[in-house]
Amino acid sequence: MNTPERGDFSALPVINIRGLFSDSPAERQAVAEAIAHASRHIGFFYITGHGIAAQQIAALRAATANFCAQDFAWKMQHHIGLGRGHKGYVPEGEEMYGAGRPDHKEAFDIGFEAADDHPMVLAGLPLIGGNKWPDLPGFKPAVQAYYASVFELGQRLMRAFALALGQPENAFDALVSCPPSKLRLVHYPVDPGAEDAPGIGAHTDYECFTLLLADQPGLEVLNNRGEWIDAPPLSVDGEEAYVINVGDMFEVMTAGAFVATSHRVRKVQHERYSFPLFFACDYSTRIRPLPQFETPGSTARYEELSIGEHMWSMALQTYSYLREKVRAGELQLPAGARPTSSFGHALPPKT
Repeated sequence: MNTPERGDFSALPVINIRGLFSDSPAERQAVAEAIAHASRHIGFFYITGHGIAAQQIAALRAATANFCAQDFAWKMQHHIGLGRGHKGYVPEGEEMYGAGRPDHKEAFDIGFEAADDHPMVLAGLPLIGGNKWPDLPGFKPAVQAYYASVFELGQRLMRAFALALGQPENAFDALVSCPPSKLRLVHYPVDPGAEDAPGIGAHTDYECFTLLLADQPGLEVLNNRGEWIDAPPLSVDGEEAYVINVGDMFEVMTAGAFVATSHRVRKVQHERYSFPLFFACDYSTRIRPLPQFETPGSTARYEELSIGEHMWSMALQTYSYLREKVRAGELQLPAGARPTSSFGHALPPKT
């Protein structure tokens, strides 16, 4: 059987990860090998057999819809720029990927809970802290329960990625104790004037990998022919599949062998809800190519960086309230901060 050229795809592969829940190392390894193949050739894939209950997903959607239906002034009381931790409500126009008009969407962002006396909070690390919960019946328990489940799934996938990279299964466990792993509850309102055109600009995700659940089409992934490939919602045997994509950190760790493929959200007329969890290592984790991926050119192309500083520098360049603080001199980009388009170049369009 011929192996497809890297980046040559017209649809995303589907991987059943039920084997990751098995006591058999061989079954877990088989799933890891399928993940490795998809990560090397595409950087995106669907997963089924994940075990997250449909009732939890339904409760998350209902809680998000209830929040988004509230008065704008009330939602702004929970703005992401209030307090510390970079968590809370994100109104339309707050963030910008690349050039162009801000996307027509709003979001509520939560993260891994860290108490005020947690050492990382006391150290003043950005992106770390408690969540700002709105006083809305049922919202906090529904979102907390879903976060716990999808984060646990992320931990299981992290072990699969370790196997996929030829590492011991628990090699990365100690790097995920209090990570800046953000869950976004994203709402795209009905937009009758929307054209079938790019929405969120082409970008990569900053973390190790992303677990995405969406209820409507819109996500597009770039292949090596410069074509945007649809990645619509998918259900298999009544179970909603997740879209998984490699992030910047795994591209660095593999010196580009695993690719953080560029993707975007197309502007659509219908209402859409999207729930990405961006799975990260702890803030101070230093990332560099693993020894088996080191080459004479890899060190120069993929310099060591701090995952937290990379995520924070991307936020400082994306969110308007943070960009204003940078312009005013209240905040500074970390030393060596990369531009927002640093990654995703391992699958360039053919010329």
